[in-house]
Amino acid sequence: MQLGLENKKKTMWAAVLGGLAILAVVFEFIPMLTESTTPASSAQAAAPTMPRVTAARPGAKGKKAKTQDLDPTLKLDLLASSEKTIYEGNGRNIFVATAEPPKIETPQGPGVTDGAKVDPGYQTPQVPPAPPIPLKFFGFASHPGEPKKVFLQQGEDVFVAGEGEIVNRRYKVVHIGPNAVEMQDMVYSGPPQNLPLTPG
Repeated sequence: MQLGLENKKKTMWAAVLGGLAILAVVFEFIPMLTESTTPASSAQAAAPTMPRVTAARPGAKGKKAKTQDLDPTLKLDLLASSEKTIYEGNGRNIFVATAEPPKIETPQGPGVTDGAKVDPGYQTPQVPPAPPIPLKFFGFASHPGEPKKVFLQQGEDVFVAGEGEIVNRRYKVVHIGPNAVEMQDMVYSGPPQNLPLTPG
């Protein structure tokens, strides 16, 4: 019976001592995990590095605060040299997104027009006339009071169109007159062509 109580006491003491050992190890490694070796931002990286003061923890032995690296003296020569720095740009306005346009040189003498360089024997090429429109105008398709529409025929195909409409994806009806229709070929540039009314 006595042996059972002694084993329980030894087990409890071992558990307490193991817990204390784990806590001691955790407290030793927590500062190493929380301190960052790299600066958090570029602003911190650009800032001058100051010596770090580490305070002694109450439980640590042999560690003292390092105060010998601190120098609170204000260095006036460094401040004066930074105040005398003058920004000298390259002439570009940093507040304008586009660069300045290049300077145009002033002409040194009178200019020469293109007309003076043209060969007198040169003739401009003639634009070929547009081919005749292959449509026949053979009647009106509108009732009184409605916009004018006409019947147009190309081969066996018959089209009904009004002014401003395009026939057969190429020919535009410009004007409908009593005896003729003005048509414009959309492929060839040129004046409109008249299609006379074909009887029958």
